[in-house]
Amino acid sequence: MSHPPAAAAAPAGGHDARIVGLIGTGHFLSHFYMLCLAPLFPVWQAEFGVSYATLGLSVALMSATTALLQTPVGFWVDRYGARVFLVGGTLLMALSIAAMAFAPSYWAILGLAILSGVGNSVIHPADYAIMAGSVSKGFMGRAFALHAFTGNLGFAAAPPVIALLLTGMDWRMALLTVGLLGIPVVAAILAQSGVLKDQAKPARKEEGAASGRALLLSRPMLLFFAFFLLSSVAGSGIQSWLVTVLGQLWGTPVLAASTALTAYMAGTTGGNLIGGWIADKSKRNLFVLVTTLTLVAMAVLLLLGLVKLPETALLAVSVVGGLALGISRTPRDVMLKEACPPGEIGKVFGFVSSSLPLGSAIAPVPMGLLIDLGYPGLVLPVVAGLLGLSLLCAGGAKESARAERDAAPLPAE
Repeated sequence: MSHPPAAAAAPAGGHDARIVGLIGTGHFLSHFYMLCLAPLFPVWQAEFGVSYATLGLSVALMSATTALLQTPVGFWVDRYGARVFLVGGTLLMALSIAAMAFAPSYWAILGLAILSGVGNSVIHPADYAIMAGSVSKGFMGRAFALHAFTGNLGFAAAPPVIALLLTGMDWRMALLTVGLLGIPVVAAILAQSGVLKDQAKPARKEEGAASGRALLLSRPMLLFFAFFLLSSVAGSGIQSWLVTVLGQLWGTPVLAASTALTAYMAGTTGGNLIGGWIADKSKRNLFVLVTTLTLVAMAVLLLLGLVKLPETALLAVSVVGGLALGISRTPRDVMLKEACPPGEIGKVFGFVSSSLPLGSAIAPVPMGLLIDLGYPGLVLPVVAGLLGLSLLCAGGAKESARAERDAAPLPAE
C-alpha cells in the first residue's frame, strides 16, 4: 500500500509545526467555547429567571449536537475534503457564540448553542483527516499529542478568561469578545490553507470494498469505539468522584483530595505530550505500550481505593496514575489511525471520538449511586475494571484489524 504523498514527502520540523499550530488553534477554540458558558450561569439565572437545570441545558445541547453530528460530518469530510468544513465549522462556532451577546431571551441562547455544536462537530473529523494528509509520518504521534493538548488548554482557559472579562464588562460584551476571537483564526486558516492537505485517497475502490456504514459497523471499529468509550467512562469517573471517594474512605481533607485530583490532571496533560514522542519512536509496539501503561494506572487506582496514603504519597501516586493514562492516549489514537483504510479517516475518527463525550455523560450517575448506597470503596476498583475491559477491546480491535488487512486483496498498482 502506498503512503500519502504529502505526508511522506513533508519534512519534519517547521512545516509540521505550522500545520499543528493552525488546526490546534481551532481545536483550542472548540474546547474553549464548550466551557465558556458555564461561568455565566449565575448571571443568566438572575437575568432570565430560569432554573439551573435549564441553564445546564445550554452545555448539554451543545455537547449532544457535537457528538451526534461528528459521524455524518466525517462522511462529508472524506467525500468533499476537510478544509472547507474546518473553515466553515470554526466560523459557525465563533459567530454563534458572538451572536449570544444579542440574544433577547434564554431560549435564543439555546438555539445558538445548538448552532455552535453543529460547528464544533466538524473539528475532530476534519483535523484528523488534515493531519493524516499533511503531517510527516515521523511526527504524527507528536502532532496528535499537541492537538489533544490544545483542546485541554481550551478547557482550562475558558472559566478563568470569562471570569476575568466579567470583572470589566457585562456578559454580553464578554461573549461578543470571545466569539469574535474566532474571526482571525478563520482568516489565518484561509490565508495558509495551501499547506493543509487532505488525506490521500485510493485511486479507485477495490471491488467488493465495504461501504462507509459497513466500515463503521465492522468488528475492529466497534471494538475501537468500545475501547475509547470505556476509557472515557473511567476517566470521567476519576474526575467526578476522586475527591469525594478519598474523603469518604480515608477522611482525606477536601484541599488534599483536590490537590491529588489536580496532580492527576496535570499528569494526564503532561503524559499526553510524552506519549506523542513515544508513539513516534515505538510504532510497532503501540499495543504493548498502551497495555503496560493502563495496567500501571489500574494498579494506582486500586492502591488509592484500598490503602490510606500520607498526603505526600497520595500526591505522588496520583501524578503517576495521571502520567500513565496520559501517555497511553496518543498511542491509542495512532493505533486507530493505523487501522483506518485510506481515505476513511474523517468518518472513522468522527464515529470513534463521539464515544468520548458519551462516556463522560455515562459515568457520573451510576458511580454516584454507588456512593449513595454506601459503597464508595467500590468506585475506584470499578474504574480500574473498566480500564481492564478497555484493554480487552483494544486487543480485539488490533487483532481484528490485522486479520482484515491480511485477508484484503492487494490494491492494483
